[in-house]
Amino acid sequence: MASQQVTLAQKDRKAFQDLLSCYELKQLTRGRKVADQILKKYPDHGETMCMKGLILVHLGQRDEGIKLIREGMRKDLTSHICWHVWALVQKGEHKYEEALKSYMQALRFDKDNFNIVRETSVLQTQTRAYESLVESRLHMLRLRPSVRAHWVGLAVAYQLSGNLVEAKRVLEHFQNLLREGPVNDAEYSEFLLFHVHVLEDLGHLQDALAFLDKKSKDRYIVDRTATHTFRARILSKLKNTNMESPQAAEWNTRAESEWRALLDLNPECSDYYRAVLANQGIDLDGLNKDSRTKALELLSEFSVHFPKAYAPRQLALTVAQDDKFRELVKPYIEVALSKGIPSLFSDLKTLYANPFKCQVIEEIVEDIRASSLNDQASPSEPAEYLWTLYFLAQHHSFLGRHQRALEMLNLAVEHTPTLPELYTTRAKLLKRAGDPYGAVRSMDEARKLDGQDRFINTKSGKYRLRAGMVDEAEEIFGLFTRKGAATPGADLTEMQALHYLAEVGDAYRRIGKLNLALKKYYAIQKVFEAFREDQYDFHQYSIRKTILLPYFDMLKWEDEVHSHPSYVHAVVSAARIWIELHDDPSLGKLLQPSSETTDASKKALSKAKKAAHRGNDPSQESQDVANKKVSNQSEDKGLDAPIPKDEDPDGVKMVLADDALERAAKFLATLKESGKRNIDACLANFDVATRRKKYLQAARALAHAHAVDAQHPELHLRVVQFGKTVSSVSDSIASSVKCVLHETLVALKPEEISLDVFTSQYLQSHSTSPSAILACAQAYEFLGNSTEDIESLLFTTLKDNIGLSVEDALRILSYLQRVKSTRAEEFRIACDNKFELSTVFKSSDEQAALRQQCLLEEKEDCDDVEIL
Repeated sequence: MASQQVTLAQKDRKAFQDLLSCYELKQLTRGRKVADQILKKYPDHGETMCMKGLILVHLGQRDEGIKLIREGMRKDLTSHICWHVWALVQKGEHKYEEALKSYMQALRFDKDNFNIVRETSVLQTQTRAYESLVESRLHMLRLRPSVRAHWVGLAVAYQLSGNLVEAKRVLEHFQNLLREGPVNDAEYSEFLLFHVHVLEDLGHLQDALAFLDKKSKDRYIVDRTATHTFRARILSKLKNTNMESPQAAEWNTRAESEWRALLDLNPECSDYYRAVLANQGIDLDGLNKDSRTKALELLSEFSVHFPKAYAPRQLALTVAQDDKFRELVKPYIEVALSKGIPSLFSDLKTLYANPFKCQVIEEIVEDIRASSLNDQASPSEPAEYLWTLYFLAQHHSFLGRHQRALEMLNLAVEHTPTLPELYTTRAKLLKRAGDPYGAVRSMDEARKLDGQDRFINTKSGKYRLRAGMVDEAEEIFGLFTRKGAATPGADLTEMQALHYLAEVGDAYRRIGKLNLALKKYYAIQKVFEAFREDQYDFHQYSIRKTILLPYFDMLKWEDEVHSHPSYVHAVVSAARIWIELHDDPSLGKLLQPSSETTDASKKALSKAKKAAHRGNDPSQESQDVANKKVSNQSEDKGLDAPIPKDEDPDGVKMVLADDALERAAKFLATLKESGKRNIDACLANFDVATRRKKYLQAARALAHAHAVDAQHPELHLRVVQFGKTVSSVSDSIASSVKCVLHETLVALKPEEISLDVFTSQYLQSHSTSPSAILACAQAYEFLGNSTEDIESLLFTTLKDNIGLSVEDALRILSYLQRVKSTRAEEFRIACDNKFELSTVFKSSDEQAALRQQCLLEEKEDCDDVEIL
């Protein structure tokens, strides 16, 4: 129960106002002295205690300050100042929901405090409490109706809450209050474009068009690209929704003109070409013979009008078929090869989904290579011949013809041995063929030719990570990271390099260092948490500066940020590791460092400290420490909570946690709705839920996975596991739960057939898929079939009619080794013979020798590489 509120005398109330002024002016030392003077006379004054605690937090005495704030709140729970102070501390700790509750409490006791209302509105936006945001913005407008930002803020709040009618009314009312808006003003222009956006979303298309035309004509709207985009989009919608209107033809003509104006501004934007075609009734995703012909005519016209633009030619290649495609692609390839454009294959790669187009491209390039060999008259042919070989190498490598691709690259290297692209392509080829150490050596050859190229160095480091050479990769990354950083990895983590964190996490996982892999995956989570924090400052800034349309795009991106591939990959990979640690707790114990390693680390750290100490003057060092101490006593540390020291930098304690499944479930839960659209996340959720005996969650995860890909091999395996689990636990669960599980199983598998028959039917319909065969083998194991039958089934993947890849073969070999199959070595040898360029199927001794050879070659060549 709170004690009785203490009332200050008139003189002391003035001192308290001085205390507030000192805090606002960041005169922290003086403010602390004033607070001490007040508390000397009124030791139970809650507001002063809270203000002193807030100042202590700013001065770095966080624990002492928070303790004093809590005591002050207990002394006076009816003070808006106490609740405001506590809200500031919670906001500094990024506890936005809790801070919002404190702000709401503060408003109970001072509802017209503008600062509190404003900060409450920002927190409501951060937490997406849009209905409450409307009330706060309306209150701000009532308190200060003459400020334009408050009108904008209220309209934005209505728009975010989905009440577009009220947003429109607020915008119109504000413009009526203005006698005349500023001409050629960027902020007012953004405000008007927001008004157009609201009218368009409401479906008031003619009003939006008239408003846009008037304001742009009067030079109130200054964004030329946005004006054309809005006008073109609105006119297209008007035409499509009012086909019978007498104005439809006019709208169509104007829309065509606007889209063409946008093409004049940016002829490389493929969306504009699609819009022009759509405006004429041509849907590129649903073409027939007539529309295809018309589309090609229009794209040909654009190619002539924009002779330097690639976008219309690329779209034409996508649309064209048969002889027309051959007619268009031949000059496209010939010009690109004669100019020596390295990205030609990347431009054409999307066409390879069509086997006919892929074959035509190969024939054309082979003809060019043959003519280059036969005709030596033109001086440009040597370069054209080189880039032709380069293209063919990428072409064959992409199609899995690694031996043929290697032959092309060897010819190209003989022709021009100083082109780095040849060696980087050979590295990619060897990586695909299953030779990670050969890929590293080839990428090193590229580095020797251009040691200052960041892309090549980054690729070199990435290939080292793929080969499990983590320390060697960090040496490469260290060439371009900050020299003062503790390690190159620490600097890349600070720079939020997601590609690095994901790759190094995967590398640690492949070599069995699950503790370090988990640390990297959780580092990715921290990066995305930082993304969430970064939006906070923009809620007020964007409204004050009237940067509204980009602001809405940012909010949409933030709401979907957890669907980013890097985040999903980190979550699923971490969940898989937690499942491994749960299934085999001995893995965590095996990752613990030995006592000798720990002692050696401590000795190395002590030695480094002594060496650093010997390099300094003791008297000067003590003086520096004293000066730093005095400086820190008055330095403003801010309200943000300090980053806690990582007590487990290597994750060795983490992997010993006895709540592995709970941690996996908590990490997976951060995916929210995006997890339902990713098959790997759904399957990971199922695996965790079944082990936790959360069968309804498992059923829900399977239903989501089935909606994403009903024929996925891993889904079939989970359905079999789910069916067997349901039958085994049916006696120990409630009837209502049993009914739901049964309904889910019936939706996934016909009720009348057994799991064995269900698996046989799936295998029969996917008999040429190595992934499906592996999934069926695992299902048969789960159903209790004999080991001999399972091994025989897996060995069928070695047949010529089954497109077994290196990755699929590695997964099958890993499964055979996990179940301790007596034929695992036989399968390894068979794969080693099947994949001639591969080294991943060599014995462990042979792979160790290859790694050692790679390290020795790197050491010998390091002096030849130019280091920045």
